[in-house]
Amino acid sequence: MAAPSLAAARPPFKDELVALLPDLRAFSRFLCRDRVATDDLVQNTAVIALSKQLQFELGTNLKAWLFTIARSQFYSSLRSARRRTATVGSGDSENVPGIDRADRSSDLIDLSKALWCLNPEYREALMLVGACGYSYEEAAAVCACGLGTIKARVSRARRRLAEVLADTDPSVIILPEKNVAISTA
Repeated sequence: MAAPSLAAARPPFKDELVALLPDLRAFSRFLCRDRVATDDLVQNTAVIALSKQLQFELGTNLKAWLFTIARSQFYSSLRSARRRTATVGSGDSENVPGIDRADRSSDLIDLSKALWCLNPEYREALMLVGACGYSYEEAAAVCACGLGTIKARVSRARRRLAEVLADTDPSVIILPEKNVAISTA
């Protein structure tokens, strides 16, 4: 009796993709912080993944591959939006993300505020390693950087998060990239 082929033993690509959609949506929600933008990012990622499925190497991590596509699409859309904003000349208006306060404890709100005070690369590294459970090697592959870089980013993110949570008045958050104080009271 012949052994079943690897293709027969493995679920079809589409089934694996559908099974990973909740994880992809959670990661996209973390990146976008907006439900509509999250849905768009997940849909665009799925469309790209399906169109490029022949480029996916069997035996590698599909979840990491999808996260890499989502991350790339997210940053591409940010660059595109910046170019459109510069072209339109909308001025120096700040795009400060709001805090979703629906049914959250005050500790979770404080943590959310503190996370958004982090440098975007630090926040992303901490999310991948801490919340998504990626190894440092997998997170480095998703972020397209070295292993030492991802370890340093996670370490710095944890240190900065601890500082912000310990030292910041919960009614005021300071965004370090722009030195802008936001009153939440």
